[in-house]
Amino acid sequence: MSERPPVRVGVIGVGSMGQNHVRVFRELPETELVGIYDADREQAASVADAFGVDVLDLDDLLDAVDAVSIAVPTQYHYDTARECIDAGVGVLIEKPIVEDLDNGRQLIEFADQRDVTLQVGHIERFNPAVMTLMELLDDLDIIAIEAKRLGPPLDREIADTAVMDLMIHDIDIMLSIFGEEAEDVHAAGTRGSDYATATIQTPSGRIGQLTASRVTQQKVRELTITAEKCRVIVDYIDQSIEITRQSLPEYAKQDGFRYRHENIVEQVLVERREPLKNELSAFAEAVRTGSEPVVTGEDGLRALSLAREIDALAGRERSAPTDAV
Repeated sequence: MSERPPVRVGVIGVGSMGQNHVRVFRELPETELVGIYDADREQAASVADAFGVDVLDLDDLLDAVDAVSIAVPTQYHYDTARECIDAGVGVLIEKPIVEDLDNGRQLIEFADQRDVTLQVGHIERFNPAVMTLMELLDDLDIIAIEAKRLGPPLDREIADTAVMDLMIHDIDIMLSIFGEEAEDVHAAGTRGSDYATATIQTPSGRIGQLTASRVTQQKVRELTITAEKCRVIVDYIDQSIEITRQSLPEYAKQDGFRYRHENIVEQVLVERREPLKNELSAFAEAVRTGSEPVVTGEDGLRALSLAREIDALAGRERSAPTDAV
């Protein structure tokens, strides 16, 4: 039996994130990087020289590939994706899927009509620790989720708020774990748009607490699940999972001493791998087989909708007057 030919891919937008897509597509055996495109021709030429790839006009690129990553600024996601889908090319759109929710719905409908793969780049779904966690969910009676995504001030300008840039990752993970929508939402923000917290409750009564910060002098990427019989901590950076369970309240005797096990801490085996490689490999497989991608357009739209609601509430808190003391 002959080996399957690689999926022919391209990258549209080769800034900092797009360059990572270029690197990974070149490394994956299941993809063939045909070329790149960027509206900034000098940037495209620089990246092409660094990675040894071809720069193509957009029309030529779309004629030559099966799928593309779209890593342009968010305001260009909709128009760029429409053009790609119209050409019958599968798209992976970096998060957030689009700026406008109505445009997002139209884009999903258009991709369905053209039978074209549309995947959204919520990369934390492909973190090995999260992928392993998803296999454990059936054994967890979840009460609440707490997510912290914190870090120091950036050394570059970024237009998105901390909610749209950072918290949206945890919103997507939380919604995928809960399997239900948020019903009651509260949020507050400070430091401009660089720090925000949110609390949500689902129709079944589960609670989610989310914090995003670009003013914290320590990088933290952590998810904690409180369940009926255990506590689960996921560290995105270390790609680790720790489960704490309470042991039976029984005493034992050893070497003349009586002792009691208070807690049992389990370290779950996680096979570490770069999340972007998992994401782009899964995207290529969805394009090849026509199967539903792991992160669908609907998933991206749900995360965007809740992020916008949280952002609006947090912004209201930032702009509210305070009483003089």
